Formats: sequence, C-alpha cells, structure tokens
Amino acid sequence: MKTARTTTGNAIDASPLKALPPTGSGLRPTSEVINFIEGTRAVTADDLEAHSITRYRVTSSYREQIINSGYYDQLKLIVEPSFKEFESPGNLDTSGEHDNTVVPGFQHKYAQTGLLLATDRCASYCRYCFRKRIVGRDSDEIAADLGEIARYIGGHPEMTNVLVSGGDPFVLSTGRLHEILDRLLSFPHLNSIRFGTKMLAYAPKRFEDPGVVALFQRIHDARKVGMMVTHFDHIGEISVDAERNIRALCARGVQFLNQTVLLAKVNDDPEILAATFAKCHQIGMRPYYLFQGRPVKGASHFQVPLRRGLEIAHGINQRLSGIEKTFKYIMSHSTGKIEILDLGADGRVYMRYHQNKTPEKIGKIFSRPYLEGACWLDDLAEE
Repeated sequence: MKTARTTTGNAIDASPLKALPPTGSGLRPTSEVINFIEGTRAVTADDLEAHSITRYRVTSSYREQIINSGYYDQLKLIVEPSFKEFESPGNLDTSGEHDNTVVPGFQHKYAQTGLLLATDRCASYCRYCFRKRIVGRDSDEIAADLGEIARYIGGHPEMTNVLVSGGDPFVLSTGRLHEILDRLLSFPHLNSIRFGTKMLAYAPKRFEDPGVVALFQRIHDARKVGMMVTHFDHIGEISVDAERNIRALCARGVQFLNQTVLLAKVNDDPEILAATFAKCHQIGMRPYYLFQGRPVKGASHFQVPLRRGLEIAHGINQRLSGIEKTFKYIMSHSTGKIEILDLGADGRVYMRYHQNKTPEKIGKIFSRPYLEGACWLDDLAEE
C-alpha cells in the first residue's frame, strides 16, 4: 500500500483498494458485493476491469463537506459509484495523451507547455475521471526518471511552462514536490510552473503544511510564476478550510486558477455555476476553464449535450459581473483545446481552437452542423 506523507507528518492515504483476497485454494473469490448509489451489486474483479470502473475512495473531510453542504444529492455523484458506469460507452484516452507522451510520465502536446504526471494516486476518486486508466492503479505512465524528463525539457527551449499533474501531485510528500522543482527551476526558458490539484476540495488541511508556502517561495525566488490550478466543480465543494487556506496562500503570492467540469445532474445549472464562479473570484481563484465532459468509458453518462452546455455557459455570463467572466467553455479534444462559442441560427455549432499542435489553427473559427444530443466534436459530421 502506498501512502504519501506531508512534511508535517500527516498522511494522505492515496492507495487503491486492495485486490480481492485469496480463498483457501489460493484463488480470488468469484465476486464481491459493492455498494452503488442505486443499491448493492455483486461484481467480479473482471467486471470492474471490463467496464473500467474505479474503486470507491473518498476522504472523510470531503464526505462530511458534501453531506453538510445542502447539495448532497448532486455531489455524491462525483465520488459514489453508480450502475450507470456499466453502461457508459467511450474510451480511456479521449485527449490523445498516449500519442503526445515523449518520455514516460511527460507529455508535450502544445509547443509552450509540458505536462508532467507525478503520480497515479488521488485522495478521492472522481467517477468521471478522464485518466481512470492511470488513477488508482500502478501505472507505467507516471514520471519515473526526472532526469530523463529534465533532459527533454532542456532540449526544447520553446517550452515556457510545465503543468505538474497526475493523479494529484499533492498526495505526494512536500519533499517529493521539492525534488520535482529541483529539476525544473534551473531552466531559464521556463517562466511558470503550475500544479493541478483537487486536494483543496478533498483534503484542504494538506495545505496547512508550511512546506507548501516554501515550495511556492522557491518558484518566486527563481523569478518564475507559481500557480495552483484548483478543481472545484460546485460551490458545495468549497469548504471553510479550503477558503481559509486559499486566502492564506493568495496572501503569500500564490496565484490560483480554477477549472470545472460540466457534469450532468451535478452542476448543469447556470445559477449553480455562476454562484461557484463568483465564489471562486471572491476568494482569489480565477475561473479558468469550464470543461465539456469527455466521452470516457464508464463515465460518459456525465456528458451534457452541446446545446444545453451553451445555454448554461451563456446563462453563467448573464449572471456574472465583467471581471468575473474569465472562464472559457472548452472541449479538450485529441486535436486540441476547442472553445465552444455558440449554436447559430443556421443550425451550426461555432468553435475555435484555443490550443492546437499546429500554430496556424489557433484562433481559427470553424463550424459543424449540429446534431441533436451531440456531446463531443466526434458526434458532429465533418463536411
């Protein structure tokens, strides 16, 4: 069992649930009973693997937060398994991560940005996770050789920033995060380092470790920008502890961006998302991306049709002040990050590439005829 410890001695248990125990004959039992939202169900390990169903794991602090939030019926869908996962089609690499992996644990899809997968563990498991092929497993897709990654970065001066993600890097010890910085801070062509995390929702007390402040101070002292990319999907996830720690880190110069996934029956409501983004703005997190849900195997039931997604995005903007309207409604497709703009009177969905491997395509508006119920670019016919 893997356990990550902070430098203050608090442990974040981020291990997967143990494998099924052997029977007296040395074989695993044929099935086990698991509590799903809809009821109990006997499943085998092969059932879970075949349908890409992640084991249930949630921190006690998050569970307490969502129970007391007044939004439990919505927020339980983020972490509690459902029978719908057995019937959700899709694939496990919706953004083409395998194709853009240049060194084990390091992706280079867009010229300016490197993505370092620091761990395959999270404190809790999101049911809609687009990296469920990695998370909670002993994956060979995470960074094993930081030296090899550093050599790649050194050979690519066009790269200006690195995003450290996973899994969730903050299940790792602060010491391990400093080891990652040891490799990154020496490159003059890197001007910013980001950490992607949902730990401020799942285990906000992790950020009371004074070593976190020291981590970002190192980035600042190296004359680079240190950023935290948080992941709050709903105002009901923002606890008192999370707000306190975000405000404290903001006061020490840490910059925050927040990304949110649009999720059916969780937050597919412009009023809820406007309140979430206004709260983020109030406490020092700039709303960054509203992600269209991805067609992930075992999780595509969370997708919202593009027509409804656009109604929600427009409804959010109608409820926010000008300085709060900082998010983009984005589809993170294998071809690039696509900003979803509008559904025209001509029945076409208008989009543009926010990021693309081909620089000439960035910013170019394109359209496809809308198909009712379509949730993803691949659902729309090319002409």
